[in-house]
Amino acid sequence: MTFQDNHLNRRQFLNQLGMVTAAGFVAESAFAAAKPWFTISLAEFSLAGSLFSGKLKNMDFPAKAKNEFGISAVEYVSMFWQDKAKDQAYLSELKQRTADLGVTNVLIMVDNEGDLGANDAAKRQQAVENHYKWIEAAKFLGCHSIRVNMTGDGTPEELMKAGVEGYGKLVEFGEKAGIGVIIENHINVSTNPDWLVSLLKQVKNPYAGSLPDFGNFTEREKPKVMTMEGFMNAKILNDFDKYEGVKKLMPFAKGVSAKTHKFDANGNCTDVDFAKMMPIVKANLPKSFKGYIGIEYEGGAMKMMGSKENYLDEDAGIKATKVLLEKALLS
Repeated sequence: MTFQDNHLNRRQFLNQLGMVTAAGFVAESAFAAAKPWFTISLAEFSLAGSLFSGKLKNMDFPAKAKNEFGISAVEYVSMFWQDKAKDQAYLSELKQRTADLGVTNVLIMVDNEGDLGANDAAKRQQAVENHYKWIEAAKFLGCHSIRVNMTGDGTPEELMKAGVEGYGKLVEFGEKAGIGVIIENHINVSTNPDWLVSLLKQVKNPYAGSLPDFGNFTEREKPKVMTMEGFMNAKILNDFDKYEGVKKLMPFAKGVSAKTHKFDANGNCTDVDFAKMMPIVKANLPKSFKGYIGIEYEGGAMKMMGSKENYLDEDAGIKATKVLLEKALLS
């Protein structure tokens, strides 16, 4: 082999290597571009009927999410393990189970811990402190946030003033732990997106935020009892546009709840037009968004309460909602 032949072969090799490297770069870039814009998680309340009846335990929820629905991220609800927030043995087992399953603990939805917007300062402070254990549990489990309710007394203006103080204190505690404290449009005046945006702007802390829910834009009087039945029986005061509401709350969002109730024969949600809602979510994703959109199917809970309407059972409703979210992932 001559020097010239060797030189040509070397040059051809380098050229080919460059082409392979370039092809690999293009492939890697294409893969990066195809990365999903969110991950599907499962909110525990989707299985409320099974949990309230004792058919399913909180400890077994992550395995059901993974093994029956193929979902590897979960959102807990405190009422299904209310007495376990400080139980270190319980928390350790739950953490180990999710680690073994390859399931991510996303957040804890906290209920029944008092009014963060109570007019009475002592009650408000007690509510703040009642939430501390859930922040600590969330940190231990590796969650990014806890979800809280903004409830209290008096007029919207009075609740705003008390809420900024009470919620603001809790957010400061969350900040020290590195855990977000996010408000869902859920109960009474918090279903008004303009009111909630104003509250978040006044608290003005990166650990504060929202959890926009597709279905909770109907303002009702404060429920007499904090149950699904009590909530549904509360008097309706206002009904806000859900699409505009989500758009307003998204700049503060750390997560999103994809609420569903009923589906038509084609598998479309009859309560929310996902083809309209999901582009709104995608177009308004903030830097604070942690990457998860949670399935929250409530039809099973409605059936449990004795509703005669045509709701799918829990498993079918979760699967139907998952299909809609999977379609959005392709958009």
